[in-house]
Amino acid sequence: MSDRFLNLSKVHMNFEKNGTVNPVLRDVNLDVQRGEFISLIGHSGCGKSTVLNIIAGLLRASEGVVLVDNKEVNAPGPDRALVFQNHSLLPWLTVYQNVELAVDKIFRNSKTAAERKDWILHNLEMVNMGHALDRLPSEISGGMKQRVGIARALAMEPKVLLLDEPFGALDALTRAKLQDEVMRIQSELQNTVVMITHDVDEAVLLSDRIVMMTNGPAATIGQILDVDLPRPRDRIAMADDTRYNHYRHEVLSFLYEKQRKVEDFDKHKQQRNSTVASGSTKAHA
Repeated sequence: MSDRFLNLSKVHMNFEKNGTVNPVLRDVNLDVQRGEFISLIGHSGCGKSTVLNIIAGLLRASEGVVLVDNKEVNAPGPDRALVFQNHSLLPWLTVYQNVELAVDKIFRNSKTAAERKDWILHNLEMVNMGHALDRLPSEISGGMKQRVGIARALAMEPKVLLLDEPFGALDALTRAKLQDEVMRIQSELQNTVVMITHDVDEAVLLSDRIVMMTNGPAATIGQILDVDLPRPRDRIAMADDTRYNHYRHEVLSFLYEKQRKVEDFDKHKQQRNSTVASGSTKAHA
């Protein structure tokens, strides 16, 4: 790519339990451009969250390299911010204080107290939460909590924003509103975003490219789909757009048809290897 910003090269991930090695990811390779919006999609258990956690530095890959802006990722850092499906707000802190905690940690030595305050308010206004500064998480809705979580992440000025199914627990209307907010913010800031989703329509609506994962164990990237739709995107207009529906069909086809063929092939291969092994054992008997 012309402006490779995030790079995963030959990433493998194994988890060991009771002496047994379980391969989760195998040979994951991905280049992401600066300012690109990428969605990871696939069936449950395909390693999407593992990929995101490796980029975040919460997990260390068994093999391979992850680079952000040409620097190797070995641990969590302020250049990457992660927003979970669960908002992860501290319940005893107000909306303002939850964002303040992150801003003070990142900018205490580079911004004055007044500058930090302005920056907190700016990010809360960006997600339309400036009216709820003094409320506790228990006093606001689920969608509002996610807005605060996104504001907190954006306030860190990360080079890469990581979203782990950030709208998955929300009702349809709130989900749609937050999707529109994320599209608006990403268009304004031009930040690099990697998002996990199970929602095909969400992936097509938000993404520049959709990365489709094969099923585990030893999951990998099965297909990458370029979404060539003009921005800004209107969800109502997209519903009747032939290209939108084509991309939607491509993702569904991979998830429910191509993936099944891959599984059938692997099952046949395993049966064949088992038969060969059995024949070899009998020959030596």
